[in-house]
Amino acid sequence: MTIEQVPTVGVSVLIPVKDEEATLATLIDEIGTAFATMPEVEYEVIFVDDGSVDRSWDVMCELAQANSRVRALRLRRNFGKAAALAAAVDEARGDRIVTMDADLQDDPAEVPRLLAELDDGADLVSGHKADRKDPLGKRLPSKFFNMMTGVITGLKLNDHNCGLKAARTEVYRRVPLYGELHRYIPALAHQTGYKVHELAVHHRPREHGKSKYGFERYVRGAIDLLTVMTITKYGRRPAHLFGGLGLASGMLGFLVLAYLTIVKIFGGEAIGDRPLLMLGILLVILGVQMISIGLIAEIVLHRTANRREATDLIADRTRTLEPADLTEPTEKTSLGAK
Repeated sequence: MTIEQVPTVGVSVLIPVKDEEATLATLIDEIGTAFATMPEVEYEVIFVDDGSVDRSWDVMCELAQANSRVRALRLRRNFGKAAALAAAVDEARGDRIVTMDADLQDDPAEVPRLLAELDDGADLVSGHKADRKDPLGKRLPSKFFNMMTGVITGLKLNDHNCGLKAARTEVYRRVPLYGELHRYIPALAHQTGYKVHELAVHHRPREHGKSKYGFERYVRGAIDLLTVMTITKYGRRPAHLFGGLGLASGMLGFLVLAYLTIVKIFGGEAIGDRPLLMLGILLVILGVQMISIGLIAEIVLHRTANRREATDLIADRTRTLEPADLTEPTEKTSLGAK
């Protein structure tokens, strides 16, 4: 059977890969076993080689040649997990997407439960590694990260960064994927109005390769958390962010200068050489600049916003209006209605 002969795909399994040659064949077998419990569901597997330096790409090509459900993409270099997922989403043909890591710590046997949660009304289901098989030095920072993400984004999940997720394809095509934003897919989906659920899943210890996560990834993740906060809270009203900061700065600067003016007039003190004078002037200037940036951002947003973007926010509708629905009722129709 060739790829062209595969029936319409219902589920696309997306797997970013970085130096995981030892796990890929086993992973394909386990995915096949999981979907064998759902014979009515047609699926595909899309590997994305994110700059591997081992034989991962060769193994992917061999698996794709042997299995018509498997496809493989190769990025020009290591761009990161978010970029790899974005490339896979563009290639996905299913109306539902499952993502998982390639290191075999995510258990493909959980996929039917995730898809069942989508059938029950969720738009995105994020796995929760309830019994996580990672060292303490990785679990503790992750707990702090999840807590802060919940506080800032308003979405309370036990595990924002679990690689095992299932979602309707439209969710992934609506949520921006770059930098380290793959960590915040549930939060970004929640902000857009999608229903996000969490499901406890089986997690396995790593038996091959080594973890790709280090201290620098937590630093980048923290910086991207600020990006997420900006996107989720002020993405459609940047003037509220910059204008608010500008007004606060300008007001503080005004109070400082007002105080110095009173000191000068009623106290007769010299204020020209006081550092407080320079601070007040700088705060007022900063306030004007921040408000200006907010207004410029609003102009840019106004010029780039389009009708299609607003339409994408619609979750459901009763029916599509036809041109005939917009015409004035005829006299016969009106009499008939009486």
